[in-house]
Amino acid sequence: MSTRKNALYNVAYRVFSVLLPLVTAPYLSRTVGPEGVGLYSYAWSISYVFVLVGMLGLENYGVRAIARARDDQSALNRTFSEIWLMQLCVAGLTLLAWLGYVAFVADREKLIALHLTMMSVSCLVNLDWCLMGLDQFRPIALKNTAVKLLAAGAVFLFVRGPEDLWVYAFVWSLATLLGCLSCWTTLRGKVRRVPVSLRAAMKHFPPCALLFVSVLAVNVFRTMDKVMVGALSSMEQNGLYENAEKIIYCLSGFISAIGTVMLPKVSGMLKRGETERVRRHIDLSMQLVLCMVCALAFGVAAVARDFAPLFFGQSFAVSGELMIPLAFTLIAIGFANVIRTQWILPNGQDTIFVKSVSVGAVINLLSNALLIPSMGARGAVAGTLLAEFAVPVVQWSILRRALPYGRYVRHLAVYSLLGLVMLLAVRLTARLLPFAGWAGLAFQVAVGAAVYGALCLTMWRLTKNAAILRLLPGRKKS
Repeated sequence: MSTRKNALYNVAYRVFSVLLPLVTAPYLSRTVGPEGVGLYSYAWSISYVFVLVGMLGLENYGVRAIARARDDQSALNRTFSEIWLMQLCVAGLTLLAWLGYVAFVADREKLIALHLTMMSVSCLVNLDWCLMGLDQFRPIALKNTAVKLLAAGAVFLFVRGPEDLWVYAFVWSLATLLGCLSCWTTLRGKVRRVPVSLRAAMKHFPPCALLFVSVLAVNVFRTMDKVMVGALSSMEQNGLYENAEKIIYCLSGFISAIGTVMLPKVSGMLKRGETERVRRHIDLSMQLVLCMVCALAFGVAAVARDFAPLFFGQSFAVSGELMIPLAFTLIAIGFANVIRTQWILPNGQDTIFVKSVSVGAVINLLSNALLIPSMGARGAVAGTLLAEFAVPVVQWSILRRALPYGRYVRHLAVYSLLGLVMLLAVRLTARLLPFAGWAGLAFQVAVGAAVYGALCLTMWRLTKNAAILRLLPGRKKS
């Protein structure tokens, strides 16, 4: 399957994994209020840390290992069997630890946490890393989408008030488990389990654990923010932050999807010694990703104040204020993701990945500890901004001689300027519009898309950017 089709299916998979809970967010927000949203977010965030431990960085290590072995069926079967046995051991211990947390540590969130248990169970049977390594993105996207659509319908049917918050947790936890199980049939005939020793399986533990450090660090400022806001401020502040961050996290799914598709592809190129081709791919990917994230960042900043109260309800108007600075983390995430998935990981330079995200995680934790007690959710926003931008800065400090960062920064400057023009056009439109509400918001979005699209097309043609122009519909591929 082509890279373009894989990207399309993986975007669907990544985005739907967060999009459908987002579809239910307006209903949930109005049903349980900021405190209920905050309580669920607090319990889910802790649960997700256990899920991360259970999966132990397999989304990066497993994909790469399978991609390298897939041309040799015997090696593929052996690699798959060894990694899965290691996964069963780690995920089994993590599940026991989670049950201990629910029984002896959980407080206000105990009932919700109990119904999130199937998220930890799913770590035992999550083989998405193998499918991705085999470039099988279509079944992941389609089957997970079907399961999560059913889950969204169940939320609207069964969640009627604050007392039903546990139902919401149960539905999404069950959907996670069923989504993992639904993809098993796709592996039949492509890979099979063969007998392997525990010693052979555990040889994958050190490199996988190394990547896990980076995955955990990334999620420190994706997940621990909400744990710290709930613990150091209030559940209401956590609910406001949760809904603001939920929008940004959904949009970042587009970025992660592109990176996940390119990781096995670039790993294969480097194995064949096609280094210059990889460099061309990075430059083109950087342009496309920066074009996309600048549009998203400046676009969200332009409409956030109008969007939040319309989407979540008036009690979440503050979430719109929080979304404005959070939107610009998309630029840092996009920049760092291209370098990570198309250079650092395919080249096996995992320590660079670990260093960059570890620095970001430390900055995030320190900033949160200092700012959240006095600033609440706004303190978490400040910590997230500092952390996300620290990651590409650390990458640059290590790789500035290996990659043409000056060229990438010029791409960023150009698309940021176009994004700023779009933002100003949207805000001016909002002031002049004689109507508000959803119609006014839709008109603002349409104006922003038209202005940014026209500016990009003009710039590409003036600079004769053939690589980008060839990707446009109706253009011949050379």
